Parts: sequence; C-alpha cells; structure tokens
Amino acid sequence: MFTGIVEELGVVERLEVRPGGADARLTVRGPLVTTDTRPGDSVAVSGVCLTVTAVGADGTFVADVMPETLRRTALGDLTEGSPVNLERALAVGGRYGGHVVQGHVDGVGVIVSRQPGPRWDEVEIRLEPALARYVAEKGSIAVSGVSLTVTHVSDDAFGVSLIPTTLSATTLGLLAPGARVNLEVDVLAKYTERLLATAAVPR
Repeated sequence: MFTGIVEELGVVERLEVRPGGADARLTVRGPLVTTDTRPGDSVAVSGVCLTVTAVGADGTFVADVMPETLRRTALGDLTEGSPVNLERALAVGGRYGGHVVQGHVDGVGVIVSRQPGPRWDEVEIRLEPALARYVAEKGSIAVSGVSLTVTHVSDDAFGVSLIPTTLSATTLGLLAPGARVNLEVDVLAKYTERLLATAAVPR
C-alpha cells in the first residue's frame, strides 16, 4: 500500500519491450528509493505498483511490466530519460500523509489544460465517464501516483490544484496538455459501490 506522497523523481534508464510488445522490463534510476529496497519489494512508479526484480549498486532497480499493465496504464509511453514519480510501499508505523493508494491503476486520463496561478497551477484532466462516478469534489485521487484533492468534477473531467512542492517534486510540474496520466480513484468509493450493489441482491 502507498499514500501518494512521492519520495523521489526517478529517471527511466531503459524500457525493453519484448518481441511482439507483450510485456516489458523497466530499469529506473532512483538513488533514494533503492537505499533499502530489495528484490520482491513493491515500488510505485508513476502510480503503478511494480515488483522489484533486481537492485543495482548504481542506484537503479529493475521491474517487469506485464501486458495488462501496459494496456491499462501510461507506462508504455515512457522512453529513456523520462522522469517518473517513485514511492516505496508504506512501512508499518510510517507517516500517512496522503490517502489509501494501492498502485492499481483504474484508467488513463489526459491533461486538458493547465492555468498557472501566482504560486500554483490549476489543471483539468479528462477521464473515462465510467470512472467519473468515483470522483468527488474535495475527495482524493491519485494522478500518476500523486495524492491530490479534487477541486471540481464533471461527467468526463475533474480539476486539481498543484502546489509549489508538487510542481517541483513530481512529474506533474512538467506535463503539458495532451499528456497521459495514470489515474487511481479512491478505493473506498469502489468498495462502497460494491457493498451497496451486493446488499441489494435478494438472498
């Protein structure tokens, strides 16, 4: 489990796509997150929970990216040199500064617009209408692994405000309109919907 508080801005060293594009192997440089990471640990890479398969002495780690992940996320857009948001799994007793983030991406959104403010940016992101029902004004959403508060929502888009720290410490400060981002809606909303749906089924 993660919290959506990005620890480090990593860099993609290699993205090796297997023949046929079925799956890939991703190598990321992240000197901070690799300080105590071991093979088998989980790291969120721009919001996608990946299992570390190898850790290099040079501050890099390797993870396999499955076909399902390539289909449902924006990781396939990465190239050598691309920046990525990195967060290690939450340690027991650690600070819980964001919200419950599983690293299970629900869909890919597209940045529609961004309006710079005095010290922040207002960003509009388009999402699939099927996901919009899980997004609530003043609720939480993870955008490329960053825990954000929703400022407004419509049938196919929502807005967020990016504070100076988010602009400087995550990839969200670098993305222009048209860029694709990984979205994970609040898991509590999904469980609530499921519970209400099953409770209505006659026994």
